[in-house]
Amino acid sequence: MLLAACAPAAQAPGTEAAEATEDGPQPLPTWTPTVPVTQPGLFVDANVPAGSVSPHVYGTNYGPWLFVPLQMQPAAEAANLSVIRYPGGNWGDRNDMDEWNLDQYIMLTRQFGAEPYIHVRLLNGTAERAAEVVRMLNVDKGYNVRFWSIGNEPNLFGDGYETEQFVREWREWAEAMRAVDPSIILIGPEINQFYANPTQQHQMELERWMIEFLKANGDMVDVVSFHRYPFPSSQLAGPPSADELRHASAEWDTLIPYARDLVREYTGRDLPIAVTEANSSWAASSGGDTTMDSHLNAIWWGDALGRMIRNGVYMVNQFAIIGQFGLMGNYEVKPIYNVYLMYKEFGDELLYASSDEELVSVFASVREDGALAVMVNNLAAEAKQVPLVLSSWDYSGEAQVLLFDKEHAATAQPDIQVGPETMLTLSPESMLLLIIPAP
Repeated sequence: MLLAACAPAAQAPGTEAAEATEDGPQPLPTWTPTVPVTQPGLFVDANVPAGSVSPHVYGTNYGPWLFVPLQMQPAAEAANLSVIRYPGGNWGDRNDMDEWNLDQYIMLTRQFGAEPYIHVRLLNGTAERAAEVVRMLNVDKGYNVRFWSIGNEPNLFGDGYETEQFVREWREWAEAMRAVDPSIILIGPEINQFYANPTQQHQMELERWMIEFLKANGDMVDVVSFHRYPFPSSQLAGPPSADELRHASAEWDTLIPYARDLVREYTGRDLPIAVTEANSSWAASSGGDTTMDSHLNAIWWGDALGRMIRNGVYMVNQFAIIGQFGLMGNYEVKPIYNVYLMYKEFGDELLYASSDEELVSVFASVREDGALAVMVNNLAAEAKQVPLVLSSWDYSGEAQVLLFDKEHAATAQPDIQVGPETMLTLSPESMLLLIIPAP
């Protein structure tokens, strides 16, 4: 299926099929705080910077089989999408991209205010053809496409396609493309899944693909990438339970550091990390309590994205802009669309923020206007009252409020009084953003 971007192939290395024979569901992870907790409740220390927010984390995927109709284009423009990957999924390794499609894609990214990111054909392609695409777009047309990758999910190519061939061909393609435009940013290896501390055979196979790529091409790749869809856990499973989905976002606090450790070990340097396809499921699903068009899936993504931002991820591309996996349908936005409206008001410079409350996370930043932005995500099925403590932010007064829950689609609420300690009431399955003026 073209849309099932990460659907496993039974014969391919790195598939999920091995999990289908396991007995019973996997236990939910034990909740533990993800950053050192120095205060009870929600705690923000404005005196402890925690790095910059990459502008490329608000990305998505697009492809020739997808179409954003005219009536939805204003919504796409308003979403603050920063990077649009093309042609997302396996279409690009089954087809050659023609000039007309590429021109239309570039025009669309410009219209939406996003940067283009293109993956060239690897399977049954040629290095010469890949170089010609770079020449056509960056030299002949002057589009200055910065982000490029080579192939999509090569571990699922099958038919005996192995790491030795992949790393050799990837380098051949990369050298040909760089000969045309030395300034391009190369992203890879684009494997279909990634796990921290792998223990099962298919998980270790995926790590092997990553390691072999880093060993062979770590000197040439600019950004190290992988895809991640936590569900379904096997080809036989359906959508996750609500509890499974609520706990799944915490995995990013181990996935990203583990990826960084591998990069350091096998390249001898630090490289940016990108998650260039992500959603809760690799199998198209809709109409359920936890399917990709559900409200809970949107809150999961809001928390997952916040954790990736906190872990310093360079680029994130949700899959995809429209359709069953999408931010929108042909006539309406999906709940997940509201996550981007919430983060549109978030800041650029992260601050230390911690939570000791299970299923409640907090992220904080300073905005360009000097205001403090505090994002609080409640994944729990029930409302919660939690204290928010602001350290080193000498302000008492009114704060602007933006709320996304089942009743409010990322809409402004009446201002609330905040001070050094404020009791917050969090609605079930919600995202709350406070914008607190500078002292």
